[in-house]
Amino acid sequence: MNVYLDNNTTTMVDSRIYQAIKPFFIEKYADPNTSHTFAYQTHPAIEEAMKKIYEGIGADTEDLLIITSSATESNNWVLKSIFFEYILTGKKNHIIVSKVEHPSVLFAAKWIESMGCKVSYLPIENDGIVNLQTLKETITDKTALVSIMWANHHTGAIFPIKEIGDICKERNVLFHTDATQAIGKLPVNIQNFHIDYLTFSAHTFHGPKGIGALYIKKGRELLPLFHGEKQMNGYRSGTLNTAGIIGMSIALETSLSALKFEMKEVRKLRDMLEDELLKIEDTYILTPKEKRVPNTVFISFKSISNTSLLWDLSKAGIAASIATIPLLNNTDENPDIFTLDSKENPEINLVKKNIITTKELTHTAISFSLSRYTSKKEINYTLDIVKKAVNRLRKISSSYH
Repeated sequence: MNVYLDNNTTTMVDSRIYQAIKPFFIEKYADPNTSHTFAYQTHPAIEEAMKKIYEGIGADTEDLLIITSSATESNNWVLKSIFFEYILTGKKNHIIVSKVEHPSVLFAAKWIESMGCKVSYLPIENDGIVNLQTLKETITDKTALVSIMWANHHTGAIFPIKEIGDICKERNVLFHTDATQAIGKLPVNIQNFHIDYLTFSAHTFHGPKGIGALYIKKGRELLPLFHGEKQMNGYRSGTLNTAGIIGMSIALETSLSALKFEMKEVRKLRDMLEDELLKIEDTYILTPKEKRVPNTVFISFKSISNTSLLWDLSKAGIAASIATIPLLNNTDENPDIFTLDSKENPEINLVKKNIITTKELTHTAISFSLSRYTSKKEINYTLDIVKKAVNRLRKISSSYH
């Protein structure tokens, strides 16, 4: 059996979406910015698609919504534009990100830091989430931007976006959030939050790859990414990805209609997987269920290399992922300590605690991420394979006692 449990990395394209966008590759393929009858065939579809994307995230018609190739592009665009607009000009000299951001944010921040900007990397707490008081204390009068993700791609931890936005508004600091792991799993209505920039990719909610978006709140500015013609209000020149835009809009609409199913039925399967895995001896979780997106299990098996476990799973046809650098690897002399809930008390981090360092967690943690297409049969198969793999690997482990 083949079981795909790596849906936070990418998802299967919904078959309905695939069928809907096929004509825009081979029939209605003209550049929508040209002025002839071939192009006119694409205009209504593009307009309808953009309307759906605006409505899908609750954006106001006066806000800007720029189509990009991915959240990675959008994230880089936001951070580097802030650098050129605020840091390079001397208006500000500081930005803040969390230590567990997507690499597209972390490496962009590292580049900005190499150019002389001060960058603060907020640590995560025992539950895998940043501390709001730490954020308040880190913001200065010279802080230009706070960039903190809505939900983490490995742990599934949900960050307090409303509170972070309110803090930024109070301190007159721009706020960007990468919502790639939130859309399709959580209600995302941008009108309920103070967010200046929001980014996401279609491929994480069953849309096509190579298409993403950047939301810019009314009154906010970014430097144009590409200079050329006037596509995307002059912010990003280049021939529009017609099929991708339409595919993303349908995927967003479909994910919103399936949200209740995601939050109830997918959560049930996720909880089933997690509860059974926690029955394995010396097994830990980081973030409590109620603080996670409904599809994700991030779990650590003591003394087992996650790469070895992933190898066993892969041989059995199961796809999962491991927490790669720079998520939990800490190169400081005094690495952060994470408190992981033990299997005896997986929900409340109060009674019995097991303390392991980030180094240990990095090498023993694995992430399972489900989708609305995951079945109970697949979960039962996964449980059987994981238990066998853990038993095999612990028998040959030199560190497990």
